[in-house]
Amino acid sequence: MPLLRSWVESANTPDGPFPLNNLPYGVFSVDDGDLRCGTAIGDRIIDLTGLEAAGTLRADPDADVLDAPYWNDFMELGAEAWARYRAALQALLAESADEATQDALTFYSVPLSAATLHMPFKVSEYTDFYAGRHHAQNVGTMFRGPENALPPNWLHIPIGYNGRASSVVVSGTDIRRPWGQLKSPEHDTPAFLPSRRFDIELEMGAIVGQPSKRPVTVQEADDMIFGYVLLNDWSARDIQAWEYQPLGPFQAKATATSISPWIVTKAALDPFRTDTPARDFELLDHLKDAGPMLYDIDLSISMAPEGQAPSTIARTNYDQMYYSAAQQLAHHTTSGCPMNVGDLLGSGTISGPTKPERGSLLELSWGGKEPLTLESGETRTFIEDGDTLTLQGAARGDGYTIGFGECTGTILAALDNPFEGPKF
Repeated sequence: MPLLRSWVESANTPDGPFPLNNLPYGVFSVDDGDLRCGTAIGDRIIDLTGLEAAGTLRADPDADVLDAPYWNDFMELGAEAWARYRAALQALLAESADEATQDALTFYSVPLSAATLHMPFKVSEYTDFYAGRHHAQNVGTMFRGPENALPPNWLHIPIGYNGRASSVVVSGTDIRRPWGQLKSPEHDTPAFLPSRRFDIELEMGAIVGQPSKRPVTVQEADDMIFGYVLLNDWSARDIQAWEYQPLGPFQAKATATSISPWIVTKAALDPFRTDTPARDFELLDHLKDAGPMLYDIDLSISMAPEGQAPSTIARTNYDQMYYSAAQQLAHHTTSGCPMNVGDLLGSGTISGPTKPERGSLLELSWGGKEPLTLESGETRTFIEDGDTLTLQGAARGDGYTIGFGECTGTILAALDNPFEGPKF
C-alpha cells in the first residue's frame, strides 16, 4: 500500500511516524486540562473526544464512547465499528477533504509538542509470554547449557505467566529501582537489598479488544486483537534468580511494565504481516497458524546515562518471534480462561540470532560477563541509576512509516530501606 496523502502536510513525509496510513489512538491533555481521546497525524493530535461531542465523528450514534479517558469503551463496539470509524476518520483527514472539513478538524487539533500523553487504555489483566526463541535459547544456555537451553514444552506451547496490571505505566514514567531478596552464590542465606541487576525486555504488547468466554481459535484470537504497543517489561534479574523456582517470575517482574503511548491498530499493520518461522515440531491443531500473523516491525533499544547522549545498543525485528500474539491469546483461552476488553499480552523478549539483535541486557552482557561500551565511553552490564532506556519501533512501507512513539523510562535510585525508620 502506498502513502495515503493528507491535508495535514506534516503527515506526508516518508519518515514521519504518523501518516494517514497509521492514525494511532491515544489519550492526551494540554496545560493540565481534561484527559481526552485523540489520534496522531503528522505533528498534530486530533481531539476525537471533541469531534464526538460536536457530532462531527461518532463511533456509536446512540452513546458517547470517547468521553472517558481511555479507549476501552470504543474497543467494546467490536471490529466492524472499528473499521467504520477508521474509514470515516481517514476520509476526514484525506487530501481530498473539503475546506469546511479541514477547518473543523483544525479547530479540534493541537500540536503534539504541546500535549502530555497518558495511558491509552485501562489495563484489565496483564500476561507476559516467553515466546522469542533466540531469547529463550540465550537465557537457557547461560543457566543450563546449550543442550538443555529450551524447556521440553517450549517448542509446543507459548509459555507465559500472569503479571501485574497495576504496575503497567505509560512511556515517560520514571521507574524506581526495587528492593528484594537477593542471594549471592557465596552466601547461604538471602539479604534484603536494592536490585543490582536491573534489566529491560524489548517486547511488543497486544491489546485485546473483544472478550471471550470459551476457548477460541487462532483466527478468532487474531480478530479479537485491537492493536499493538511497544512494551518494556522491566526485570530484576537477581531477584528473579532467587525466586523463580519452582513457579516462575513474581516480584522480579512486578516493579513496572512500560508501554508506548499510542495504540497502533491492527488495520494499520495489516500490510506488514509476515509468517512465523518454520517449526521443529508440528503444532497441535488449536495452535496452528491461520495465515501470516506476525509483523515486520523494526525495533531498537537505546541507553542514555544521566547527562549523556543516547547510544543504540540493540536492533531487532518483531518477525523473530516463534509464536504470534494470536497464538498466545488462543492458548490463553484453552483452559476456559475468560479474556476481557483491555487485557494486555506481552510478547516476550524479542531477540535475533546475532549479538547486536539481543533484546535484553542480560543477553547483551551475557549475564554480566561481557560489559557493553556506550558512545560516551561508559560501560554497562545492567542498568545504573539515572540511565534512561528507550524502545522504538517502525514498520516501513512504500513511502511511509508506521510509528508507535517512544517507550521510555528513567531509573531512579532505590528508596531508603522501607522496613527501617518509622512504622505505620
